[in-house]
Amino acid sequence: MAFPDFKSADQVQKAYQIRYVEKDLMTFTPKSPSEYFVNEFEFNQENFDIFSSEASRCEAVIYPMLREACKSFIRDYSLWSHKSISADSVLMGTPDYVVAKRSEFGKNVLDFPLVFVAEAKQNDFVRGWGQCLAEMVAAQQLNGVASNLAIYSIVTDGEVWQFGRLLGSIFSKNITRVTIDNLS
Repeated sequence: MAFPDFKSADQVQKAYQIRYVEKDLMTFTPKSPSEYFVNEFEFNQENFDIFSSEASRCEAVIYPMLREACKSFIRDYSLWSHKSISADSVLMGTPDYVVAKRSEFGKNVLDFPLVFVAEAKQNDFVRGWGQCLAEMVAAQQLNGVASNLAIYSIVTDGEVWQFGRLLGSIFSKNITRVTIDNLS
């Protein structure tokens, strides 16, 4: 069963005995993106229909934003796009994006996955959270002895960004959502 086969978070919760909580578990501190990023984003937004398809959302919005956010942490973490992972015969597939600890073996080795980002395809956040929570459970299994680490997640359609965390058997979804109308 691939990650997108999970249709909702509650389907994953039932299968893996995960409790659901809504609360503001994260605070958001504005951070100004680079002038280059802002100029490129505004250029794309003014000249192209960046929200017309899933591919354009990924290429023109989601990946560039993740890449910009990761720049300040690049010595410790790496950003992966569409990297296949498999925890077992059920929890497998290709997450849209993964932020992982930078491996001592080089940039081509995926280390402990910490953050998963799923695109809410066709703006369907219910399915997006089903896929993302399944990826988070897989990350717990892959992390093995480190499974007590919090696994974070984002589900986005490029415009709205929702955040979550899986710690042990508790999945917390942040109440506050972030939008791209103010890039910082």
